[in-house]
Order: sequence, then structure tokens, then C-alpha cells
Amino acid sequence: MALTAKTIREMAEASLPDNDLFLVDVTVSDSPVRPKVTVLADGEQGITIDQCATISRRISKKIEEKYGEELSYTIEVSSPGVDFPLTQPKQFQRNVGRSLKLKLQDGTEKTGKLEEVTETGINLTEEVKQKGKKATYVPVQIPFGEIVKANVVISFK
Repeated sequence: MALTAKTIREMAEASLPDNDLFLVDVTVSDSPVRPKVTVLADGEQGITIDQCATISRRISKKIEEKYGEELSYTIEVSSPGVDFPLTQPKQFQRNVGRSLKLKLQDGTEKTGKLEEVTETGINLTEEVKQKGKKATYVPVQIPFGEIVKANVVISFK
């Protein structure tokens, strides 16, 4: 009986120690010898190392109860790095005021400041650059369903 991302996701959902925490991603490598379980979690105020450790211990206990103590695996619980795409409305909410780079369903890309998160999507002040002219800023509404990938733009200014 192999570990599956679906099973681990259910275990992880039940293992979150605080109400403001949520799962971002769950993966299980397909190594038959020692699969690697990776759980990315976040919170409205971020997530602490202690919270990650609690989640890890709780999932490990659930894996042991379901699969037995003999199962060999590694588990990693952490927050998504700044390079990890935003996938959930709560993640967008945490990044209001920051610049995002979006790739949309139609293949276009948009870059701009995240102004607001609504129930159905985001409001962005898009930076429109035209050759030889100063950039202009245009408010746009983008439904979540149109966003293929969204990343925070890291600025060192």
C-alpha cells in the first residue's frame, strides 16, 4: 500500500494546529524504496518552525497508524519559498501591496501591484510599458480561473 498525495493531504488537513493555517501543496515522490512526503503550509500571518514541526509529527503519527511502523519514508513540512507560485486566495491576500507577475490562460503575462483580493479574483494595477514612453498603470480585474501562474516579484530596491 503506497503513500499517495491524496491520503497525505487528508492527513495534513487534519493535522493543522491553528485555524489560520492552510495547505498550499502536498507531494509524494514515487520512489518505491523511501518516498519523500513534502507538505507546504502557510498561514494568514505566516507559519512558524514549531507549527511545521507539529504538523510533521501529527502526519507521521497518522502514517504510522495507517501503514504501520515499518514503512520507510522521509517527510518535510515547510512554508512555500518566495519563488513558489501563489495558488490560493489566502496566499494572494497575504501579498496585497506587493508586485506580482502573472501568466494567464491566453498565454499573456501581466505585471503589477496587487491591490485587492475579491471572492472571484484579484484587482491589479498593471504596469504597461511602451517603447520610448514612461510606463503607465492601469487597473485590471483578473478572475482566479484565468491565472495559470502567479509569482511575487522580488525587489531589492
